[in-house]
Amino acid sequence: MEMKPLTSALVGGATLLLFGLNTLWWGSILLLFAFIKIIVPHRGIKHRISRLLILIGMVWIEGNSFFVRMTRRIQWDVQGLEQLRPADSYLVVSNHRSWADIFVLQHIFKHRIPFLKFFLKQELIWVPILGMAWWALDFPFLKRYSRAFLEKHPEMRGKDMETTRKHCEKFKTQPVSVMNFLEGTRFTYEKHEKQKSPYRHLLLPKAGGVALVFSSMGDYLSKVVDVTLVYPENEPPVHFWDLLAARVPCIIVRVQVLPIPDAVVGVDYEEDQAFRERMRQWVNQLWQTKDRQIENLMADKKCAEHGD
Repeated sequence: MEMKPLTSALVGGATLLLFGLNTLWWGSILLLFAFIKIIVPHRGIKHRISRLLILIGMVWIEGNSFFVRMTRRIQWDVQGLEQLRPADSYLVVSNHRSWADIFVLQHIFKHRIPFLKFFLKQELIWVPILGMAWWALDFPFLKRYSRAFLEKHPEMRGKDMETTRKHCEKFKTQPVSVMNFLEGTRFTYEKHEKQKSPYRHLLLPKAGGVALVFSSMGDYLSKVVDVTLVYPENEPPVHFWDLLAARVPCIIVRVQVLPIPDAVVGVDYEEDQAFRERMRQWVNQLWQTKDRQIENLMADKKCAEHGD
Protein backbone atom coordinates (compact mmCIF):
# COMPACT_ATOMS: atom_id res chain seq x y z
CA MET A 1 0.00 0.00 0.00
CA GLU A 2 1.42 3.37 -1.07
CA MET A 3 2.04 5.98 1.62
CA LYS A 4 0.17 9.29 1.61
CA PRO A 5 2.37 12.30 0.64
CA LEU A 6 2.38 13.76 4.17
CA THR A 7 3.26 10.42 5.75
CA SER A 8 5.98 9.88 3.16
CA ALA A 9 7.45 13.32 3.87
CA LEU A 10 7.46 12.68 7.62
CA VAL A 11 9.14 9.31 7.16
CA GLY A 12 11.72 10.88 4.84
CA GLY A 13 12.43 13.70 7.29
CA ALA A 14 12.81 11.32 10.23
CA THR A 15 15.11 9.00 8.28
CA LEU A 16 17.20 11.92 7.05
CA LEU A 17 17.57 13.16 10.63
CA LEU A 18 18.66 9.70 11.81
CA PHE A 19 21.14 9.44 8.93
CA GLY A 20 22.52 12.85 9.85
CA LEU A 21 22.90 12.05 13.55
CA ASN A 22 24.50 8.70 12.74
CA THR A 23 26.96 10.40 10.38
CA LEU A 24 27.74 13.19 12.86
CA TRP A 25 28.41 10.77 15.72
CA TRP A 26 30.53 8.18 13.93
CA GLY A 27 32.14 10.76 11.66
CA SER A 28 33.40 12.69 14.68
CA ILE A 29 34.83 9.54 16.27
CA LEU A 30 36.43 8.56 12.97
CA LEU A 31 38.09 11.96 12.58
CA LEU A 32 39.47 11.76 16.12
CA PHE A 33 41.25 8.49 15.36
CA ALA A 34 42.31 9.84 11.95
CA PHE A 35 44.07 12.72 13.75
CA ILE A 36 45.83 10.22 16.01
CA LYS A 37 46.88 8.26 12.92
CA ILE A 38 48.46 11.41 11.46
CA ILE A 39 50.54 12.30 14.51
CA VAL A 40 51.66 8.77 15.48
CA PRO A 41 54.95 7.95 13.71
CA HIS A 42 54.91 4.15 14.23
CA ARG A 43 53.86 2.36 11.03
CA GLY A 44 52.40 -0.67 12.85
CA ILE A 45 50.16 1.54 15.00
CA LYS A 46 49.07 3.49 11.90
CA HIS A 47 48.06 0.20 10.28
CA ARG A 48 46.02 -0.86 13.32
CA ILE A 49 44.29 2.52 13.41
CA SER A 50 43.45 2.14 9.71
CA ARG A 51 41.72 -1.16 10.51
CA LEU A 52 39.84 0.55 13.35
CA LEU A 53 38.70 3.31 10.97
CA ILE A 54 37.27 0.68 8.63
CA LEU A 55 35.42 -0.89 11.58
CA ILE A 56 33.92 2.50 12.44
CA GLY A 57 32.82 2.89 8.83
CA MET A 58 31.14 -0.52 8.96
CA VAL A 59 29.23 0.42 12.14
CA TRP A 60 28.06 3.60 10.39
CA ILE A 61 26.73 1.49 7.49
CA GLU A 62 24.96 -0.85 9.92
CA GLY A 63 23.19 2.15 11.47
CA ASN A 64 21.99 3.46 8.12
CA SER A 65 20.71 0.02 7.14
CA PHE A 66 18.81 -0.25 10.42
CA PHE A 67 17.13 3.14 9.97
CA VAL A 68 15.87 2.25 6.48
CA ARG A 69 14.54 -1.10 7.71
CA MET A 70 12.87 0.62 10.64
CA THR A 71 10.93 3.16 8.53
CA ARG A 72 9.49 0.79 5.94
CA ARG A 73 10.26 -2.64 4.61
CA ILE A 74 11.82 -2.60 1.14
CA GLN A 75 11.33 -5.73 -0.88
CA TRP A 76 14.84 -6.85 -1.81
CA ASP A 77 15.56 -9.27 -4.66
CA VAL A 78 19.28 -9.98 -4.35
CA GLN A 79 21.02 -12.91 -6.03
CA GLY A 80 24.64 -13.95 -6.54
CA LEU A 81 26.34 -13.24 -3.20
CA GLU A 82 27.24 -16.84 -2.37
CA GLN A 83 30.79 -16.86 -3.83
CA LEU A 84 32.00 -13.71 -2.06
CA ARG A 85 34.51 -13.74 0.81
CA PRO A 86 35.52 -10.85 3.10
CA ALA A 87 39.17 -11.99 3.03
CA ASP A 88 39.52 -11.51 -0.75
CA SER A 89 40.08 -8.29 -2.71
CA TYR A 90 37.71 -7.30 -5.52
CA LEU A 91 37.10 -4.80 -8.25
CA VAL A 92 33.37 -4.03 -8.07
CA VAL A 93 31.74 -2.57 -11.20
CA SER A 94 28.13 -1.49 -11.53
CA ASN A 95 25.62 0.49 -13.53
CA HIS A 96 24.58 3.77 -11.89
CA ARG A 97 20.83 4.41 -11.53
CA SER A 98 20.56 6.57 -8.45
CA TRP A 99 22.24 8.39 -5.56
CA ALA A 100 20.74 5.53 -3.55
CA ASP A 101 23.08 3.09 -5.33
CA ILE A 102 25.90 3.66 -2.84
CA PHE A 103 23.63 2.86 0.11
CA VAL A 104 22.32 -0.24 -1.70
CA LEU A 105 25.84 -1.52 -2.41
CA GLN A 106 27.03 -0.86 1.14
CA HIS A 107 23.93 -2.57 2.51
CA ILE A 108 24.10 -5.79 0.49
CA PHE A 109 27.89 -6.24 0.64
CA LYS A 110 28.49 -5.53 4.34
CA HIS A 111 30.36 -8.45 5.96
CA ARG A 112 30.50 -10.23 2.58
CA ILE A 113 33.41 -8.37 0.96
CA PRO A 114 35.94 -5.84 2.28
CA PHE A 115 34.85 -2.25 2.90
CA LEU A 116 33.93 -0.55 -0.39
CA LYS A 117 36.21 2.29 -1.50
CA PHE A 118 35.10 4.64 -4.27
CA PHE A 119 37.07 6.93 -6.55
CA LEU A 120 35.70 10.40 -5.75
CA LYS A 121 35.87 13.79 -7.41
CA GLN A 122 38.33 16.07 -5.61
CA GLU A 123 35.59 18.63 -4.90
CA LEU A 124 33.79 16.13 -2.65
CA ILE A 125 36.47 16.45 0.02
CA TRP A 126 34.69 19.67 1.06
CA VAL A 127 31.43 17.87 1.90
CA PRO A 128 30.92 18.50 5.66
CA ILE A 129 32.12 15.58 7.84
CA LEU A 130 31.82 13.04 5.02
CA GLY A 131 34.61 14.60 2.96
CA MET A 132 37.13 14.32 5.78
CA ALA A 133 35.78 10.88 6.70
CA TRP A 134 36.37 9.66 3.13
CA TRP A 135 39.87 11.10 3.27
CA ALA A 136 40.55 9.36 6.61
CA LEU A 137 39.33 6.06 5.13
CA ASP A 138 41.82 6.44 2.24
CA PHE A 139 39.23 6.97 -0.46
CA PRO A 140 41.10 8.26 -3.53
CA PHE A 141 40.20 11.81 -4.58
CA LEU A 142 40.77 12.46 -8.27
CA LYS A 143 40.97 15.76 -10.12
CA ARG A 144 39.67 15.42 -13.66
CA TYR A 145 40.94 17.90 -16.25
CA SER A 146 38.86 19.04 -19.22
CA ARG A 147 40.16 18.62 -22.75
CA ALA A 148 40.39 22.40 -23.09
CA PHE A 149 42.47 22.68 -19.90
CA LEU A 150 44.86 19.93 -21.04
CA GLU A 151 45.36 21.65 -24.38
CA LYS A 152 46.56 24.75 -22.50
CA HIS A 153 48.50 22.76 -19.87
CA PRO A 154 49.83 19.58 -21.54
CA GLU A 155 52.18 19.00 -18.60
CA MET A 156 49.12 17.97 -16.54
CA ARG A 157 48.19 15.17 -18.91
CA GLY A 158 48.21 11.84 -17.11
CA LYS A 159 48.33 13.33 -13.60
CA ASP A 160 44.95 11.87 -12.66
CA MET A 161 46.12 8.44 -13.79
CA GLU A 162 49.31 8.82 -11.77
CA THR A 163 47.24 9.66 -8.66
CA THR A 164 45.00 6.65 -9.23
CA ARG A 165 48.02 4.37 -9.55
CA LYS A 166 49.44 5.62 -6.23
CA HIS A 167 46.15 4.94 -4.46
CA CYS A 168 45.95 1.46 -5.95
CA GLU A 169 49.38 0.72 -4.47
CA LYS A 170 48.11 1.81 -1.02
CA PHE A 171 45.17 -0.59 -1.36
CA LYS A 172 47.53 -3.56 -1.33
CA THR A 173 48.19 -3.32 2.42
CA GLN A 174 44.96 -5.19 3.34
CA PRO A 175 41.89 -6.74 1.63
CA VAL A 176 39.91 -4.10 -0.24
CA SER A 177 36.96 -3.67 -2.59
CA VAL A 178 37.59 -1.01 -5.22
CA MET A 179 34.30 0.37 -6.59
CA ASN A 180 33.84 1.81 -10.08
CA PHE A 181 30.64 3.05 -11.74
CA LEU A 182 31.64 2.52 -15.37
CA GLU A 183 29.15 5.07 -16.70
CA GLY A 184 30.72 7.77 -14.55
CA THR A 185 27.36 9.41 -13.85
CA ARG A 186 23.77 8.47 -13.01
CA PHE A 187 21.49 7.32 -15.80
CA THR A 188 18.92 9.80 -17.08
CA TYR A 189 17.02 9.78 -20.35
CA GLU A 190 18.50 13.18 -21.22
CA LYS A 191 22.06 11.90 -20.84
CA HIS A 192 21.15 8.74 -22.73
CA GLU A 193 19.84 10.77 -25.67
CA LYS A 194 22.78 13.18 -25.63
CA GLN A 195 25.29 10.31 -25.72
CA LYS A 196 23.31 8.43 -28.39
CA SER A 197 24.00 5.35 -26.28
CA PRO A 198 23.47 2.06 -28.16
CA TYR A 199 22.21 0.49 -24.92
CA ARG A 200 18.57 0.80 -23.94
CA HIS A 201 19.04 1.04 -20.16
CA LEU A 202 22.66 2.15 -19.83
CA LEU A 203 24.94 5.05 -20.63
CA LEU A 204 28.23 4.53 -22.44
CA PRO A 205 30.81 2.76 -20.22
CA LYS A 206 34.34 4.06 -19.71
CA ALA A 207 37.18 1.56 -19.78
CA GLY A 208 40.05 3.75 -18.52
CA GLY A 209 39.32 3.46 -14.80
CA VAL A 210 39.02 -0.32 -14.66
CA ALA A 211 42.02 -0.72 -16.94
CA LEU A 212 44.13 1.33 -14.55
CA VAL A 213 42.99 -0.76 -11.56
CA PHE A 214 43.78 -3.96 -13.47
CA SER A 215 47.19 -2.62 -14.47
CA SER A 216 48.09 -1.41 -10.97
CA MET A 217 46.77 -4.28 -8.84
CA GLY A 218 45.41 -7.01 -11.09
CA ASP A 219 47.78 -9.51 -9.44
CA TYR A 220 46.36 -8.57 -6.03
CA LEU A 221 42.66 -8.79 -6.91
CA SER A 222 40.79 -12.07 -6.57
CA LYS A 223 37.84 -11.43 -8.90
CA VAL A 224 35.67 -8.84 -10.59
CA VAL A 225 32.24 -8.41 -8.97
CA ASP A 226 29.78 -7.25 -11.63
CA VAL A 227 26.63 -5.68 -10.14
CA THR A 228 23.37 -4.89 -11.92
CA LEU A 229 21.02 -2.50 -10.09
CA VAL A 230 17.35 -2.08 -10.98
CA TYR A 231 14.55 -0.14 -9.29
CA PRO A 232 11.69 -1.71 -11.29
CA GLU A 233 8.86 0.45 -9.92
CA ASN A 234 10.72 3.78 -10.14
CA GLU A 235 11.54 5.79 -13.24
CA PRO A 236 15.17 6.99 -13.44
CA PRO A 237 16.73 8.92 -11.99
CA VAL A 238 15.79 7.56 -8.57
CA HIS A 239 16.61 10.25 -6.01
CA PHE A 240 18.04 9.49 -2.57
CA TRP A 241 15.00 11.24 -1.08
CA ASP A 242 12.80 8.57 -2.69
CA LEU A 243 14.65 5.95 -0.63
CA LEU A 244 14.41 7.98 2.59
CA ALA A 245 10.71 8.73 2.06
CA ALA A 246 9.82 5.07 1.43
CA ARG A 247 9.07 5.65 -2.26
CA VAL A 248 11.28 2.77 -3.42
CA PRO A 249 9.21 -0.37 -2.80
CA CYS A 250 11.47 -2.80 -4.65
CA ILE A 251 15.21 -3.10 -5.32
CA ILE A 252 16.66 -5.79 -7.58
CA VAL A 253 20.36 -6.64 -7.45
CA ARG A 254 22.13 -9.24 -9.54
CA VAL A 255 25.76 -10.09 -8.74
CA GLN A 256 28.06 -11.98 -11.08
CA VAL A 257 31.62 -12.96 -10.12
CA LEU A 258 34.06 -12.81 -13.05
CA PRO A 259 37.75 -13.64 -13.47
CA ILE A 260 40.40 -10.93 -13.82
CA PRO A 261 41.30 -10.60 -17.53
CA ASP A 262 44.64 -12.10 -18.58
CA ALA A 263 47.82 -10.10 -19.17
CA VAL A 264 46.73 -6.82 -17.59
CA VAL A 265 49.29 -6.18 -14.83
CA GLY A 266 51.70 -3.33 -15.56
CA VAL A 267 50.24 -2.52 -18.98
CA ASP A 268 49.87 1.20 -19.83
CA TYR A 269 46.32 1.98 -20.99
CA GLU A 270 47.32 5.31 -22.53
CA GLU A 271 50.32 4.01 -24.48
CA ASP A 272 49.37 0.43 -25.40
CA GLN A 273 46.74 0.57 -28.14
CA ALA A 274 46.15 -3.19 -28.18
CA PHE A 275 45.49 -3.21 -24.42
CA ARG A 276 43.22 -0.18 -24.75
CA GLU A 277 41.14 -1.90 -27.44
CA ARG A 278 41.01 -5.14 -25.43
CA MET A 279 39.71 -3.29 -22.36
CA ARG A 280 37.08 -1.49 -24.42
CA GLN A 281 35.88 -4.79 -25.85
CA TRP A 282 35.77 -6.32 -22.35
CA VAL A 283 33.70 -3.42 -21.01
CA ASN A 284 31.37 -3.31 -24.02
CA GLN A 285 30.67 -7.04 -23.80
CA LEU A 286 29.92 -6.64 -20.10
CA TRP A 287 27.52 -3.81 -20.89
CA GLN A 288 25.72 -5.68 -23.67
CA THR A 289 25.01 -8.55 -21.27
CA LYS A 290 23.94 -6.15 -18.52
CA ASP A 291 21.59 -4.26 -20.84
CA ARG A 292 19.79 -7.48 -21.78
CA GLN A 293 19.60 -8.47 -18.12
CA ILE A 294 18.04 -5.13 -17.14
CA GLU A 295 15.53 -5.46 -19.98
CA ASN A 296 14.43 -8.85 -18.65
CA LEU A 297 14.24 -7.64 -15.05
CA MET A 298 12.27 -4.54 -16.00
CA ALA A 299 9.77 -6.61 -17.95
CA ASP A 300 8.40 -8.13 -14.73
CA LYS A 301 8.21 -4.78 -12.88
CA LYS A 302 8.36 -6.61 -9.55
CA CYS A 303 10.69 -8.24 -7.05
CA ALA A 304 10.95 -11.96 -6.44
CA GLU A 305 11.06 -13.15 -2.84
CA HIS A 306 14.76 -12.97 -2.04
CA GLY A 307 16.20 -11.46 1.11
CA ASP A 308 18.75 -8.71 1.58
